[in-house]
Amino acid sequence: MNWISNVVRPRITSFLTTKREIPDNMWVKCPVSGQMVFYKDLEANQFVVPGSDHHMRMGADARLINLFDEGKYEAVELRDVPADPLKFRDGKRYTDRIKEARAKTELKDAVLVGEGSLDGRTIVAAAQDFRFMGGSLGMAAGEAVVTGMLRAAEMKEPFILFAASGGARMQEGILSLMQMPRTTIAVQRLRNANLPYIVVLTDPTTGGVTASYAMLGDVHIAEPGALICFAGPRVIEQTIREQLPDGFQRAEYLLEHGMIDMVVHRHKMRETLSRVTSLMMANRAPAEISTADKARLAKAAANLEARSPAAAANGATKPLNGADAPLSANGPATGTGTAAMNGSGNAEHGKAAAANGAVNADIITPEVVLSAKSKRGKAKPPSNGAKPK
Repeated sequence: MNWISNVVRPRITSFLTTKREIPDNMWVKCPVSGQMVFYKDLEANQFVVPGSDHHMRMGADARLINLFDEGKYEAVELRDVPADPLKFRDGKRYTDRIKEARAKTELKDAVLVGEGSLDGRTIVAAAQDFRFMGGSLGMAAGEAVVTGMLRAAEMKEPFILFAASGGARMQEGILSLMQMPRTTIAVQRLRNANLPYIVVLTDPTTGGVTASYAMLGDVHIAEPGALICFAGPRVIEQTIREQLPDGFQRAEYLLEHGMIDMVVHRHKMRETLSRVTSLMMANRAPAEISTADKARLAKAAANLEARSPAAAANGATKPLNGADAPLSANGPATGTGTAAMNGSGNAEHGKAAAANGAVNADIITPEVVLSAKSKRGKAKPPSNGAKPK
């Protein structure tokens, strides 16, 4: 009896009364209606609450799975960047924060880039994940966006971006702010290649991301109720000391005031993106130029070279890329001359590319800037012995 009561009975009792561990996210509460939704049902409904129709935030991987055919895509390989260039530390080390975010999201950084097919058409897409340090824009995130855009330009396919960010990452200081012009130049590459760049603004899209590549798209689509702004409404209210109108800086408010093109429900987002990319790619090919027009363009190019003998002797043009317009050594050339030298067969496209030629320089990497700073020396004194002013 002693063995039964002391060993067997406790084991049977512990086996029958053991409680199974319940995941923390098994039930999700809707922030609008307070409705409790089973997580699996919410995930199957693309994270849209069935009752209130509220759009919950989605991870980057879930975004791409719901976008591509059969949920299959190939991740684009990204270049490694310095993890903690400023050796930043506040409450904890920046490297520790990155490790925690990677363990939580299973992502390398805040932006995931993939290529696949959308209704049979090959596209390149990038999605920001707000769970990774608020989707903040750092060197790695900026490199991912730039790589995705250049990959789309190389493949001559559309680029779709799902923006969700709190802005620039303060732990990387000026290097994070430098991603704003870098991504802007990458957008220019897509425009020079005459490729669609579609931005889907999700909740929230704020700060430096809104001030750069998120608002430079050809078409801007927003999800219902998404917060889209530079400074948040609370900061504005505290600054101007006035009450803001209801729905201020939300997707519907921005649509009424002409800042975005459309507000699309998440269930119709894939269909809308497929239709928009098909329409924009249908008329992408440049028009055929007649033989007489080609002769006139060649003559204009010859006149341009005759006016700039020094530029012609030094190699006036240097193509940046197969799809890019050439950049003149003495400044951008005229539209007709650029179109003739580039052989694009489109005078208007050549004129636009030439006008933007000064912007379309090679994309500067953070390593180049840091190297340039280290090579700066003191100014040399004048050779005639005079004191510098």
